[in-house]
Amino acid sequence: MSPPRDRLLVIACGALAKELFDVIRLNSLDWVDVECLPARLHNTPDLIPAAVAQRLDSALGRYLEVFVGYADCGTGGTLDRVLEARRVERLPGAHCYEFFATSDVFAAIHDKEPGTFYLTDFLVKHFDRLVWKGLGLDRWPQLRDDYFGNYESLVYLSQIESPQLVERARAAASRLGLDFEHRPVGYGDLATTLVEVASRVPA
Repeated sequence: MSPPRDRLLVIACGALAKELFDVIRLNSLDWVDVECLPARLHNTPDLIPAAVAQRLDSALGRYLEVFVGYADCGTGGTLDRVLEARRVERLPGAHCYEFFATSDVFAAIHDKEPGTFYLTDFLVKHFDRLVWKGLGLDRWPQLRDDYFGNYESLVYLSQIESPQLVERARAAASRLGLDFEHRPVGYGDLATTLVEVASRVPA
């Protein structure tokens, strides 16, 4: 059965699923639906635009409004061309680190130390699968310096308060040979943008 057309659909990165549902719950956005693409696309950004386009083409016309829960995410503007052709908006910024931290805060962190590697709650939880194994460091640990030799620090941009995740992020920094910093940033522009877009759709 087709969904009612008085709803908002968010087509999003699977790495944002928990945070999106948290924002929907905390703001009582009961008229917002979420469909997530696989989080593994995080490691293959060139595949994101086509995957988003396919999902958009199946959703447009069935919802009053459709929004994309991705930033540019390494697509080099290709995702924006897909969205412009369909008159669909996305989350602000270049990547999730920027919209979680907000642009001004992220710019300040980056300007202070350009050689910074970032983690979010999702990436801390899935560090082994997406970073350590995803980059082949479980098989070829000697590649660590090739990948991270130009980095100085790891900054954990946390969405929720969790001492356990902080310790896991600290351990990840140690494994990568990087200094560690924790910045509790919450949901940032993910929350404010979603609430603003949802307000256009009558509840």
